[in-house]
Amino acid sequence: MEPALIGLIVVVALALAFDFINGFHDTANAIATSVATKVLTPTQAIAMAAILNVVGALTGTAVAKTISKDIVPQELATLELVGAALVSAITWNLFTWWKGLPSSSSHALIFSLVGAGVAAGGWDSIIRTGVEKTLKGLLYSPLLGFIVPIMLMAALSWLFLRRMRPRTVTRNFRWLQILSAAFMAFSHGGNDAQKTMGIITFALAAYSNTRIDIVPQWVILACAVAMGLGTATGGWRIIKTMGFKVVDLKPVDGFVAETSAALIIEGASRLGIPVSTTHTISSSIMGVGTTKGFKKVKWQVAGRIVQAWVFTIPVCIALGWACYRVAELFT
Repeated sequence: MEPALIGLIVVVALALAFDFINGFHDTANAIATSVATKVLTPTQAIAMAAILNVVGALTGTAVAKTISKDIVPQELATLELVGAALVSAITWNLFTWWKGLPSSSSHALIFSLVGAGVAAGGWDSIIRTGVEKTLKGLLYSPLLGFIVPIMLMAALSWLFLRRMRPRTVTRNFRWLQILSAAFMAFSHGGNDAQKTMGIITFALAAYSNTRIDIVPQWVILACAVAMGLGTATGGWRIIKTMGFKVVDLKPVDGFVAETSAALIIEGASRLGIPVSTTHTISSSIMGVGTTKGFKKVKWQVAGRIVQAWVFTIPVCIALGWACYRVAELFT
């Protein structure tokens, strides 16, 4: 077997490993609120999230095309560059999972790719418009994630909640929260699995030394399954942080947070914007919390989450750069 083909197989395996880790790292995105409110048991929530992650991953490739074409030019793609980006992103994901911090797998991958691209060809090799699109998603998705649930909760309160007894609200929204958790899992698969599709397509372009504009069907299926399997394993450290340590949630709160986040993520997916599902649902939970009163949100825990967001970009650029330099020593 030729060395280049072996390298491609290793890189694809790394990419699917990243996708699997992304799944269990981000399980909390879809199910933390429904587990915290006891609408679903952990087993039920994980099973539903795993299935709908797969279904969501099969619904489009706009984000994958952004990753494969709009961050680093395919003409500069090498297997060493892709491998370095994946090792960097996996390292950061495992570290933040160990610490129980809901950081962004998406931005870990993208900015690891930026770091490896800089090491390979300098800052001029980075496609500015693609990075700007990612940074806009990084800024606007949590901002909208914080504002939209406040507006949605205000609308629900004015239309329905003020006329209903607390027990009736809880009973009705238990059922509605199952639907919102399903929508959240679907949207998560639709945005996050596409990042791995994009990185594998980028690797295929490096191996074949040709431009690839369409994501191969086998890549779509492999990434969907890998994410679903990862989700099925659960990520309890982060589930505990998001579901129980930021704010005390009731079914109506979970419904509002999940619905708001899922709408934002789904919209971004259709526009080809790689947003962080973690940032979006975390900020939605905080937004819902503020409707109960500013002091109801455990801002110390929220501050730790924000720190992980802030550190992801510079750390992953540096890690991606370092991993590429190490890869150069062995090639």
